[in-house]
Amino acid sequence: MRYYAQLLCATLTAWLILLAVAGAAVAGPLEDAVAAVNRRDYATALRLLRPLAEQGDDVAQFDLGVMYNEGRGVPRDYVQAAKWYRRAAIQGNADAQFNLGMLYEHHRYTEAAKWYREAADQGLEDAQLNLGLLYAKGQGVPRDDVQAYMWFELSATQGDQSAANNREAATRRMTPEQIAEAQRLAREWRPKSEH
Repeated sequence: MRYYAQLLCATLTAWLILLAVAGAAVAGPLEDAVAAVNRRDYATALRLLRPLAEQGDDVAQFDLGVMYNEGRGVPRDYVQAAKWYRRAAIQGNADAQFNLGMLYEHHRYTEAAKWYREAADQGLEDAQLNLGLLYAKGQGVPRDDVQAYMWFELSATQGDQSAANNREAATRRMTPEQIAEAQRLAREWRPKSEH
């Protein structure tokens, strides 16, 4: 769960840096919400984020999902978290797609695989690892060591040591031909842009 809080702070900090680089002279509601989160004033952040989220801002929707998921300024509510993550995910927000996959992973593997795939297709390292794990276990997708290896490889090349370890474990179940096919798929893979 600490990941979600770190991701919220990282997302909001990235917005602040972007605004500073762009030379924004006047702060807007999203920037004010970032400042509120940084000072742990979640009530103010909620007040500022909700209208933006309802107007369709995917970053605000994602951040609102994190607040509900973590119970920051609101009672912890996974249904509300899923609602806001889904709205952002549909717009192509890879972080929301990943978090939605995390919510579903323990109970609805097919749904988790769907959202991990969306985020993995955009190059999100953690989603690639988790999708590989689902393929390795046959949870929500058919068990497929070639696909598992490919996703582990893509995540490992971004520096994920867990993915590298899982890739190595997968090779013990694979033929040389399967390994070669998985490596080819990883080499040819290209990230898809947001919707």
